[in-house]
Amino acid sequence: MSAAFNLKNIVEAALLAAGRPLSLDALQALFDEIECPEKQELRGILQALTEDYSNRGIEIVEVASGWRIQVGQGCSPWVSRLWEERPARYSRALMETLALIAYRQPITRGEIEDIRGVSVSTNIVKTLLEREWVRVVGQRDVPGKPSLYGTTREFLDYFGLKSLDDLPTLAELRDLDEINRELDLSDPDRPEAEGDPDDNDSASDEVATTAGDDAAAMAEAGDVTGEDAKTATGDDDTVDAADAAVPPDAQDLVTGESTPEGDADMADPTTHRHEA
Repeated sequence: MSAAFNLKNIVEAALLAAGRPLSLDALQALFDEIECPEKQELRGILQALTEDYSNRGIEIVEVASGWRIQVGQGCSPWVSRLWEERPARYSRALMETLALIAYRQPITRGEIEDIRGVSVSTNIVKTLLEREWVRVVGQRDVPGKPSLYGTTREFLDYFGLKSLDDLPTLAELRDLDEINRELDLSDPDRPEAEGDPDDNDSASDEVATTAGDDAAAMAEAGDVTGEDAKTATGDDDTVDAADAAVPPDAQDLVTGESTPEGDADMADPTTHRHEA
């Protein structure tokens, strides 16, 4: 196996079969010591594959845990129809909480509550911990020693991010908010909302707000990162089950859409855990 062409095929096949991101170390582990390619050679192969897939329905992307093959974002709305089960949706309150942790980490639950102006449901924290999107990274050195929360590598992988530097800027979130609102108004086939307005945060793992509202929630949560932090708007008890097919990536922090725990990898090729 000395030809670069063969190496390229092997790397491509490994990414397709793995169902999860593969690091350079994981790719090297596929080979015997004698034939093991250098990391620089593997990076070149991955870059070449990325270019090969640039105009196709599937793509190769680098996330925090390595490289993976996934369905292209532009194809996700159609491919997602292959699965009858509706993806899990999350409430505006949960997405605001996640956004605050992502942008203000490390942060305590009490600090999140001070910023949002409302209490954070225990179910929200439990859901985020169970999804492994956040973890306890320490304790604040104040009376009571409250836990400090931060995001995880799984969070980065799920939302298609290589690092926290790839998080959308506040300006991008506000622009997306306007775009989502225009799309909601212009789409005649958009289903009616199915949510119960009396639902509360205990249903945060089942339903979510509309895309436009979640964009506003994300932007508001990001706004509090400045010195003049202001209370984010929105009621924890208001949720809506608008049905929209959005590729799970960094924009899911805006749209509040994600797939069930079991679909974290190859189970649903339309996702970024979510592999092709």
